[in-house]
Amino acid sequence: MAREFQRGHKAKISDLTAGTDLYVGVQVAGPGLAFDISCFGLDANEQLSDDRYFVFYNQPKSPEESIQQLGAQAGDTESFRVTLDRVPAGIHKLSFTATIDGAGQMSQIGPGYIRIVAGGEEVVRYSFTGAEFSTERAVMLGDFYLKDVWRFAAVGQGFDGGLAALLKNFGGEVAEEDEQPAAQQQAAAPAPAGAAPGFAPPPQAAAPAPSFGAPVQAPQAPQAPYVPQPAPAPAPAPQYQQPAPPAPVHSAPTMVGPITTPPAPAPYGQPPHAPQPPGPPSYGQPPQPSYGQVPGYGGQVPPPAPAPAPYGQVPGQQPPPYGQQVPGQQPGYGQGAPQAAGASLAAALQPYKEVPTGTRWTSQNQQLMRVDLAMGGQPVLARQGSMVLYQGKVDFSYKGAGFAGRIVGNATGQEMQLMRCSGRGQVFLAENGAHLHAIELQGDGICVSAESVLAFDESLQHEVRRIEGHGIPGGALFTMLFQGSGTVIVKTHGTPVVLPVTPTTFADSNAIVAWSAASQVIVSSQVRLRRNAYPGHSGETVNLQFRGAPGNFIVVQPYEV
Repeated sequence: MAREFQRGHKAKISDLTAGTDLYVGVQVAGPGLAFDISCFGLDANEQLSDDRYFVFYNQPKSPEESIQQLGAQAGDTESFRVTLDRVPAGIHKLSFTATIDGAGQMSQIGPGYIRIVAGGEEVVRYSFTGAEFSTERAVMLGDFYLKDVWRFAAVGQGFDGGLAALLKNFGGEVAEEDEQPAAQQQAAAPAPAGAAPGFAPPPQAAAPAPSFGAPVQAPQAPQAPYVPQPAPAPAPAPQYQQPAPPAPVHSAPTMVGPITTPPAPAPYGQPPHAPQPPGPPSYGQPPQPSYGQVPGYGGQVPPPAPAPAPYGQVPGQQPPPYGQQVPGQQPGYGQGAPQAAGASLAAALQPYKEVPTGTRWTSQNQQLMRVDLAMGGQPVLARQGSMVLYQGKVDFSYKGAGFAGRIVGNATGQEMQLMRCSGRGQVFLAENGAHLHAIELQGDGICVSAESVLAFDESLQHEVRRIEGHGIPGGALFTMLFQGSGTVIVKTHGTPVVLPVTPTTFADSNAIVAWSAASQVIVSSQVRLRRNAYPGHSGETVNLQFRGAPGNFIVVQPYEV
C-alpha cells in the first residue's frame, strides 16, 4: 500500500522499497494552463553545476541515462525513470519541479500529486491542491536527496517566478532556445526502446501502463499531455499555444479602510447633488439653508449649527495626521493605531511582520524566537515540540541523552527532551506563551534550571550541577550548568528582574530562573521544610542564599513554579 506523505515528510528509499529502478509520476493540471515539468540534478551545494543534469522537454535524459523523462502516461501529466544506483557521485539531489508555461498562478491548479512506483506498485504519494499556493508560478514538488543513503522528501515550496526563478535558485541560466513550449518538444521526443522494465506504474482503467519495450515507430499525431481529445488534430500544433487568461486571484486587497467609502468632495462652489427643497426643521432647531444656497435679498439666515465632534475629540480641533495621536487622548476600545481611509490589509498587519536582522538569534516578540541555522553553521538543540514554523531546508531529529544521561536526569529532575535542528533555514521557537530571552555566552557560564531552558547552541557544554544544603529532601538541589561560546534561550513567566549578588541576596527556589556560574549558592537556614507540618505556616519552603564577588547576578521571575 502506498504511503501518503504531507508537505515536509521525509523517508529513506530503503524504507519504501528495496529497488533502485524507480518510476516517478507527476499529475498537475489547471484550466487554460500549460506546465513544464523538469528534474534538476544538483551537487552537494544544491547547485546545477552541470547543465547536462537538467532533464526537461528539450533534454530528456542525463548522459548516463540515470534520469530519463518519459512523457505523459498511466494518468500522469509527466513521468520519469530514475535509476539511483547509476546516478553519478557528484549528484546529491534530484529535485522534481513544475512551472507554468505562460500566464497563470499555482492557486488555479486542481488536485495533483507526485508519486513513486517501484516494481509496478505505488509506494509513496504526495498530494497537493491549488489551495496550498497563491501567486507562485513554479513549485518544487519532491526531492531525492543523498544523506548517507538516498531519501525522498515531499517539498511543496513555490516561487513567484517561473522556470527562470528556479534556474536562478539552482545557479543556472535561461537560454532562448529553451523557451519552446513543452508540448511541442515532447511531441518530437522519440519513445525509449528496450525491454519492459520492472518499474512501470500499475495499470489504470483510464490509461494503460506504459510499455517501454516497444520498438521506435514513426511519430503519430501528438497526444495531448494535459486534456484528452476525442480525435487527433490534423496537424501537430502545441496544445496550449494561447492559453486563456486566468481569472484574477487576489487582485484586490481583502479589506480597504472603512467599509463605507465617503463620497468625493464636490468642486468649490457647487453642491454635491441636485438641490432639494428644505424640509421642516427639526424640533427646537431654526431652519437652515441648503448647502450652496444664497439667502434672498435682505434675508438673514442664522449660521448653521456646527456638526458634533467625534467622540473624544475637542470641537473645532482638526484630527491629527495619520500615525499621530492627540496628546492625552487614548484610542477607543478595539482600536489600535489610527489608519487613513483606504489603508490596506497589509498596512494593518505591518506591526506584526517578521523582524529582519543579521544575527543568528532574533527575538520576533516577547514570546517568539527565530534562529538562522545558516549563520554559524552549527545545529541547535531545542525542547521537543517548541518549533512553531520553519523556512528553508531544515532537518529535525531526536537528540537522546543516552542511558547514563536519562538516569541522571530522572534522579535530579533536570532531564531535557531535546530535538536537533540542522540545515540552512530559519526555525521559529516558542512554548506556551512564555517570555523568551537570549543569553550569549563567550567563554563564561550560567546556571539555569532545565525547566527554564527552551533551546541552546549545540556548541555549548552542559551538565547537571549539585547544590548542597541541609533541610532539603535528598540533601541537595540540582541545576544545569552551561559553559562555552554560544547562546542559550531562557524562558520565564512574565518579565524577570536581574539583581546583583550581595551577601544578603536571597531568592525563592521556585522563582529563581538563573544565576552566574561563579556565584556561591547555599540553602538558607531561616526557613525549614518541617514548618509545613504546622497550620498557619508562611508557605515559603526553601530559600537560596547567593554569595560571590562583584559582577555576579541572579535572574528571578514574577512567578513561582
